[in-house]
Amino acid sequence: MILSIETILADVPTIRAHKMSVATMKSQTLVLVRVRCADGIEGWGEATTIGGLNYGEESPESIKTNIDTHIAPLLVGMEASGVAMAMAKVRKTIQGNRFAKCAIETALLDAQGQRLGVPLSELLGGRVRDALPVAWTLASGDTAQDIAEAQQMLELRRHRIFKLKIGSRSVADDVSHVLAIKRALGDAASVRVDVNQAWSELDAMRGIAALQDGGVDLIEQPVRADNTAALGRLAARFDVAIMADEALHGPGDAFRLACAGSADVYAVKITQSGGLIPAQQVATVAQLAGIGLYGGTMLEGSIGTAASAHLCATFADLSWDTELFGPLLLTQEILREPLVYRDFMLQVPTGPGLGVQIDTDKLRRLVRQ
Repeated sequence: MILSIETILADVPTIRAHKMSVATMKSQTLVLVRVRCADGIEGWGEATTIGGLNYGEESPESIKTNIDTHIAPLLVGMEASGVAMAMAKVRKTIQGNRFAKCAIETALLDAQGQRLGVPLSELLGGRVRDALPVAWTLASGDTAQDIAEAQQMLELRRHRIFKLKIGSRSVADDVSHVLAIKRALGDAASVRVDVNQAWSELDAMRGIAALQDGGVDLIEQPVRADNTAALGRLAARFDVAIMADEALHGPGDAFRLACAGSADVYAVKITQSGGLIPAQQVATVAQLAGIGLYGGTMLEGSIGTAASAHLCATFADLSWDTELFGPLLLTQEILREPLVYRDFMLQVPTGPGLGVQIDTDKLRRLVRQ
């Protein structure tokens, strides 16, 4: 039986400013959910988002309020092992709130994995890989600093895929910035860009043409999320891969985008999809439609990153890798043993459930008072 559900906000500084077209982050608010069960098992989930309300319609504060006020009362007293029944009740009763639903589902699945003694990936069909290639986002906005940072990551064998956050400057300035970094790194790394919806279709045509000619491998969400027709025209016009991100809010969007031929790649995010199971459905639609998969992030901490890793480990095809680097952007860790990054890969945890253990003392020092 579910005894209680607790929502925790923890504020953690980042190692450097993280500049996007929608916000500049100097800290991250982790939104953590702890589900306590009558059999003594605790499950954890995460609903972290980006930049308050700059990125989407859910903020850390609204997620906590809606879980505490509306979702937790629905579930307390239900059978903890009946994860599908519990989530069916939540999805029938609660509209929207995809991030909140994801955290609840993750916590329940974490508890169930511990209960059965199997990794969470086994509850999702079973893993086909034990490690995931991980991209690093270069988002200082300074060309020389970004080049130095990328070269350091290559030397440390931590990342050889780099995504640049652009869209806050002119198209010409952004293109110049990206291509200078690509020239500096050469064939040693894959360079990609995330425009975070900042360009008009005309700007995108000019920018993508130059980036494609300069050897950039992927363009993420160049136009507004609701302009799926433009996204499709860009995907048809250029050889470089066009990836849908903000346009992809779960299986329904995945199906509509696939029918319209609007993207070459999907950024699969568990929170943006509304949970691990809906995110798995997004991936299934993509694979049936011949669309590539990329494991996306909302810059979660270790709990959300571990959950995403378990899901991505089950994908038969993960041709565009992942960007599950969130914990590496944070100055503080909340796990007893951090997630392992080595040889350009994130090692998927192997223990029961999420396979991670929370250090409650470390977490207590970060909790917002």
